[in-house]
Formats: sequence, C-alpha cells, structure tokens
Amino acid sequence: MNLIGNIIWVVFGGLFISLGYLFGGLVLCLTIVGIPFGLKVMRLGLFALWPFGGEVTQGDKPMGCLALLLNVIWIICGGIEVAIGHLTMGVIFCITIIGIPFGLQHFKLMVLALMPFGHEVVRK
Repeated sequence: MNLIGNIIWVVFGGLFISLGYLFGGLVLCLTIVGIPFGLKVMRLGLFALWPFGGEVTQGDKPMGCLALLLNVIWIICGGIEVAIGHLTMGVIFCITIIGIPFGLQHFKLMVLALMPFGHEVVRK
C-alpha cells in the first residue's frame, strides 16, 4: 500500500515539493553558516519525495542547546511559513476522504519542516 501511495504522491506533486526542498538546500549550502540548515532541508526533500512508510520521531540523542538555537533561527527565518504551507495543504487534502492519506503525509512533513533539528525520519 505504501508503494501505491508513494507513486501517486510523486506523480501528483511530490516530485515538485522534493525538488524545491533540494534546490533550497543547495542554495543554503552555498554559505558556511547555512550548511547545517541546507543539509536538514535536503533531508526533508528526500523525505518529501517518498513519505509513505516513514515516520518522524524524536532523535535518539537528547536535543541540546545548539539544536534548540538552530530550531529557533530556522523558525524565525522561514520555517514557520513552510510549516503553515504544509498545514494548509494537509487541511485541504483532508476535506475529501480520498485525500486523507495525503493530508496526513503533509502533517508529517509539517512537523519536520517546523523543527528539523532533533527530529529524525524512521523508515518502516
């Protein structure tokens, strides 16, 4: 079932979401300061390409002060807008019964897009 969901996801927009994240990650990696953010954005882009079958969990390491600081910087510099975009898309998809699985994937992406440091993607 995950394979069918992922194929439908990629065909109907997941590829464009993923390419946007990957391009944004590459742009962030152009500066030394942006490398940690760029790597997390690229990881988010890979998860956005194939979201069915993956879960967003707290990392196995405790979140330290640096991760908290990076999350605050991320939220201030654009993470909140990305998370609101995923929230909006998730609500729109959840209006119809057929769209509920895709809305749930946007909600998973929202959590990772809001606070990428300290969260990991676990594949089932």
